[in-house]
Amino acid sequence: MMTPVPATMTAIAIRAPGGPEVLVPEVRPRPAPGPGQILVKVAAAGVNRPDVAQRQGFYPPPPGAPDIPGLEIAGEVVACGEGVKRWKKGDQVCALVIGGGYAEYCLAHEGHTLPIPEGLSMAEAAAVPETFFTVWHNVFERGRLQKGETLLVHGGSSGIGTTAIQLAKNFGARVIVTAGSADKCEACRMLGADLAIDYKTQDFVALTKSATDGHGADLILDMVGGDYIERNYEAAAVEGRIVQIAFLRSPKATVNFSRIMLKRLTHTGSTLRSRSDADKAAIARAVEQHAWPLIAAGQVRPVMDKTFRLAEAAAAHARMESSQHIGKIVLTV
Repeated sequence: MMTPVPATMTAIAIRAPGGPEVLVPEVRPRPAPGPGQILVKVAAAGVNRPDVAQRQGFYPPPPGAPDIPGLEIAGEVVACGEGVKRWKKGDQVCALVIGGGYAEYCLAHEGHTLPIPEGLSMAEAAAVPETFFTVWHNVFERGRLQKGETLLVHGGSSGIGTTAIQLAKNFGARVIVTAGSADKCEACRMLGADLAIDYKTQDFVALTKSATDGHGADLILDMVGGDYIERNYEAAAVEGRIVQIAFLRSPKATVNFSRIMLKRLTHTGSTLRSRSDADKAAIARAVEQHAWPLIAAGQVRPVMDKTFRLAEAAAAHARMESSQHIGKIVLTV
């Protein structure tokens, strides 16, 4: 018999905008699922760059989202709201959420929830939704990556980067990455990257061009921004596509836009959190159809860096901001 769900829970609050130390455990009322929602008893929650930006005060939660950080979870369904058809109590699931993941209980939208892929632990499952949804949508839907094309991924050793390498290779693309150390470059090569460039000591524009016999990258996935925007235009092939998913540097840059015309480039971008429920549900269906079989077959899996207890969220954020991690950082509950 299932134990009754308590009325309160421990969650990680952001005391005030600031450094990792502003993340503190707090007792909060446990949320209740509304129509189309499920309540998940969280076993693990992924830690992502947007959580860091929210903690710093740069990425406020959208209207209706909880102020608790955390955009991806894995755990067990303990209650279902009105109209939920796919899930029932006791189901083991992972989900993309609009916030609230750093807690013992979290609400998820029925359509943004997926079964835990075969062979993954709860911690690994919590490392999947944000990165796989982001990579699938931006590389394959927006970026239209085709078999035989060259993908350049900045931040190759990040959660996004390690996912992009594996998925792109499985769909027949050639993959070039940038990363910030010899160890990170080696980790990317072990995952299947054809070329790993240490951006601190090497010029990714020159090396991308030489590795492609002057052709350039057909698709560039960029989370850096700043001066990379203009350099991406240089590294891109004629008819190349650049997809912007974040700005570790500035979202503003001085760029010679004539390259867009001369090379017939496309520069697009997206964020996941502010998308409509229907959009996210469509991405979830595509990920389940195309990526879940690869995970179940052991051809793709999340690269895990380190797990921390929920109460150690501050240490997890400090780890992410050190940029020493390779793969995903996860909180376990």
